[in-house]
Amino acid sequence: MTGKSILLNRIPALFRKKRGAPATAGSWLVRVAMLSVLTAAPAMARSSSSPFAFHNNLMPEPARLEVGQGYFLLLPGLTATTDKFHNARLDHAIARAMRQLKEQTGVVVATKVKHGASNGAAFVVSVDGPGAAVQTVIADESYQLEVTSQGIHLHAPAVAGALAGLQTLLQLVQNNGTEYFLPGVSIQDHPRFPWRGLMIDCSRHFIPISKIKQIINGMAAVKLNVLHWHLSDDQGFRIQSKVFPLLTKDGSGGKFYTQQQAKEIVAYAHARGIRVVPEFDVPGHTSSWVVGYPQLASAKGPFHIQDRFGVFNPVLDPARKSTYQFLNKFIGEMVKIFPGPYFNIGGDEVNGVEWRENPRIQAFMRKRHLKNSAALQAYFNRRLLKIVTSYHKRMIGWDEVLVPGLPKSVTIQSWRGYKSLAKAARQGHDGILSSGYYLDHMTRASKYYEVDPVPEGSTLTPDEKKRILGGEACMWSEYVDGTTVDSRIWPRAAAIAERLWSPRSVNNVNDMYRRLHVESLRLASLGLTQISQEWSSLRQMAGAGQLGPLRVLAKTMEPVSWNQRARHANEYKITTHDPLDHWVDALRPDPPFRHDFKLMVARYLQAPRREQASGMKLTKLFEQWIAAEPGVMKMMEHAPLLAQARARPGQLAQLGRIGVAAVSYLSSGEAAPQGWKQKQLAVIDAAAKPVALTQFDVLGPLKRMVESVPENSGG
Repeated sequence: MTGKSILLNRIPALFRKKRGAPATAGSWLVRVAMLSVLTAAPAMARSSSSPFAFHNNLMPEPARLEVGQGYFLLLPGLTATTDKFHNARLDHAIARAMRQLKEQTGVVVATKVKHGASNGAAFVVSVDGPGAAVQTVIADESYQLEVTSQGIHLHAPAVAGALAGLQTLLQLVQNNGTEYFLPGVSIQDHPRFPWRGLMIDCSRHFIPISKIKQIINGMAAVKLNVLHWHLSDDQGFRIQSKVFPLLTKDGSGGKFYTQQQAKEIVAYAHARGIRVVPEFDVPGHTSSWVVGYPQLASAKGPFHIQDRFGVFNPVLDPARKSTYQFLNKFIGEMVKIFPGPYFNIGGDEVNGVEWRENPRIQAFMRKRHLKNSAALQAYFNRRLLKIVTSYHKRMIGWDEVLVPGLPKSVTIQSWRGYKSLAKAARQGHDGILSSGYYLDHMTRASKYYEVDPVPEGSTLTPDEKKRILGGEACMWSEYVDGTTVDSRIWPRAAAIAERLWSPRSVNNVNDMYRRLHVESLRLASLGLTQISQEWSSLRQMAGAGQLGPLRVLAKTMEPVSWNQRARHANEYKITTHDPLDHWVDALRPDPPFRHDFKLMVARYLQAPRREQASGMKLTKLFEQWIAAEPGVMKMMEHAPLLAQARARPGQLAQLGRIGVAAVSYLSSGEAAPQGWKQKQLAVIDAAAKPVALTQFDVLGPLKRMVESVPENSGG
């Protein structure tokens, strides 16, 4: 942000609440300092000697943020008042926010919302109207939030914007060591993209309904607004159909959501500003469909639910009228559960084997001049589009549905990349980017942060750019279950949420990680387990005893990529029945220590002989790596699941000794013996090889330290 501006209503009343005075209706009056005019870069925290200084931990960053020196002290009795429109959705949202504020601070604020004139009210929520009854992609999510010494004012044109503003308000809460306060700020905010989603695959591994609700709470906290619910695949059909009960009786393995539970999720999400888009993948990925209804299939059975992962042959028969009659009845049933305007039909990864081997289907294709499987799938999609449209829904499909002649009303979700997304936009289709946002790939948050639905230098026209609605993070569940899913989604999804909400200019990776650490703690306060799951899993594996040495090892490691794990699963025939309770499942992708260590080393290497404090800190850290080896090895003697990573404690100790030596050489300016670098780099390279599907996340910075050490040229 450039320029300077003044917060509104900047003339504060200079009141101070007396210590020990009872809470009253006016107890919101606060100690103040005169608010001054200054500019704060949205991506950076403003440093100040004041105990009430603003520290920017907001995530996503607002579109516009102006900061003053004043503050609003949170005191007992604070009450929220709506002075314009209100309804049950808004009232419940405000009450939730006040309960969270109470839990977060221990300050006994009022959780019952008042309505009426705002005269003298400390916290006023002004909403112009309800917005659409069923939240749409064009919902107005903008809001303005003003915090001064005199109070808090949140204004939004519609309830959806107020929901977003309440989340920002909760993120603003700070403390000075003894008291909680809101810093003086003026925020004008709106999302860059209207579609900011998270896809959760509940087919390959079932995710309990309680966990879905917790994830929705996390989504709301970071302003994601679409839950893409992947409800059917080869490994399971996950929602009850009363019209076709065998879909779950035979196709779910007993794990599915009732229609009432699904309706609860829709209502729960709507209350938090999130719309639910169901996905039923057809015509491929349909093994679970045809177990109970083999007449839908393109080949003879018998069929079974798949317990492996990959692309399988079972595919719906597009040459039978009865297939479309079945789908018409099924979709007619599902749209009563999911009232949103979009319906995702998948359409990906159809291998066409059964179509090519079925003489009747081949004859059907020849009669209609369909040259190949892609043409036959296009025919199927056109028939399906008519059904979806008849229920006043807009159809979404993955890249594969984008073929010449596809009606422009179909929205394309791209898992292949920006190129196909841009192609769709040029052809008149709305689009959603998922390529680059696959959470299951174990990619680092910084990499997701670099991916933009409309990248710099895009050659799309302004109208074509508008057709790119936004993006969706994807959480495919081959190697995830209800226990581990939080650690695979959070906090990295918050980085994607910021990329989709905040201005393009918000791109400081180091500051993103700083705020991501804070956001992860906030998400944990909502019941999400991305932090606690790692330690509880380690405890489960290690049994009794102190976890200290094991935690030292764990924070230096992360899971390998999805591709590496998929190769392992294929080689060892891993199935959906195999428990996800191994060393790799305990570790978090992109753990906080990885980036912190990278910054620590970079700071030290700028001037090793001057950065003595940094050198001592690094030496202490490396000594911890060395000291951890005997303790971890002892644990592994009685912990088979830990013993899979038996090589790692010794390697970490070796890396620690390399680090200690590197600091010694660099801090003293002494040269290492000739050949020292080569030997140390060989150890680092050996440690880079995956063990038990895990890898060290500290090798890059350590390697740079070794390479920076001067070396004697002689013998």
